[in-house]
Amino acid sequence: MEKLITGVHHVTALTSDAQKNIDFYAGILGMRLVKKTVNFDAKEVYHFYYGDEEGHPGSILTFFPYQGLVRGRHGKGMLNTTTFSLPTTSLEYWTDRLQKFGVNYKEPQERFGSEVVVYFEDFDGLGLELVFTDKDERQGFVHGPIPPQHAIKGFYNVEIGEEGYERTAGLLTQQLDHALITERGNRFRFAATDTPGNYVDIVCIPDRLRGLSGSGTVHHLAFATPTREAQDQARQRLVERQLNPTPVLDRNYFTSIYFREPGGVLFEIATSGPGFRVDEPQDLLGQALKLPSQFEKDRVSIEKALPPITLEISNYL
Repeated sequence: MEKLITGVHHVTALTSDAQKNIDFYAGILGMRLVKKTVNFDAKEVYHFYYGDEEGHPGSILTFFPYQGLVRGRHGKGMLNTTTFSLPTTSLEYWTDRLQKFGVNYKEPQERFGSEVVVYFEDFDGLGLELVFTDKDERQGFVHGPIPPQHAIKGFYNVEIGEEGYERTAGLLTQQLDHALITERGNRFRFAATDTPGNYVDIVCIPDRLRGLSGSGTVHHLAFATPTREAQDQARQRLVERQLNPTPVLDRNYFTSIYFREPGGVLFEIATSGPGFRVDEPQDLLGQALKLPSQFEKDRVSIEKALPPITLEISNYL
C-alpha cells in the first residue's frame, strides 16, 4: 500500500529580524533563498523559504520575521532542534566557518554510532545542528557562498521535546506512516522513509518546562504527501482520530492542512507540488517578492510595510 506520508516537507520558525535572518541563513549557512513572499495570515510580514537548489521537500526551512518579536523558550511540546545534513569530510570546514562568523557551537558529539553532531543557535536562539554523515547522496545549493562539496544538503532530522514519547509515537506510526527506526536513552527516532531529511526524533524531557512561542522557536513541522488525493485521505485519518484538522488551504506552492499532535506541536501535511517554480523560473528563485493573487491589489501598500532587505553574498565567502 502506497504511503500517504512520505517524509518531512518543511519546518517553519519565527524570527525577530528579517535582515539578520537573511544574513544568517543565506549568508553564513549558504542556503538558497528559494522564495520571498508574505505570510498568508499577516500580509505585512515576510515569509522566507530557504533550501537546496530547487527547494525540494526535506530541505526547506522557512521563517516568519516579526520585527522585534520577544524571544521564546525551548521546552516540552516544541520542536527544539532542526538539523542539517553534511558529509563527514566537511566537519573541519564548518567548525572553522562558525568560528569565522562568531557563531558559538558545542564540541562535536557522536549520536547513534554513525553520526557526528555539532549544536549551535542562530541570533534568536533557534536550536540548530549540523550532522556529518556519509549516508546522504543529495546535493545542496551549489551557487552560494559555500563550496559545493561542503554545501548543506537539506535536513537530516528534527528533534521534538515531549513529556513522554508514547502518544506522539502512536500518531506517527498509526496515522502518519512512520516506523520506529532506532532508539537510545531518551531519544526515539521515527521515519516514514529511512533516509536523511526524514528522521523525526522524539526526546523525552519530563523535567523541562513547556516551551513558549516567540522568536527562536519553531512554529510548525510539515510532513510531505504526494498528491491532493493522498492529502484528503490523510486528513480523513486525522478526523477519525478526532484531531480536528483544518480544511485544505492553498499556499500557492503546495496545499496544507494543520493540526496539533498530542504533545502540543503544530503539525502540517503539505503536498509535494506544484513547487516553487510556478511563479518564477529556476534561475531566478527567491529574487522577486511574490504575492498570492488575492494580495496583488495591495502590492504597493504591502511593499511599503515590509522592511527593506539585501543579500551581499560576497560578504560570506
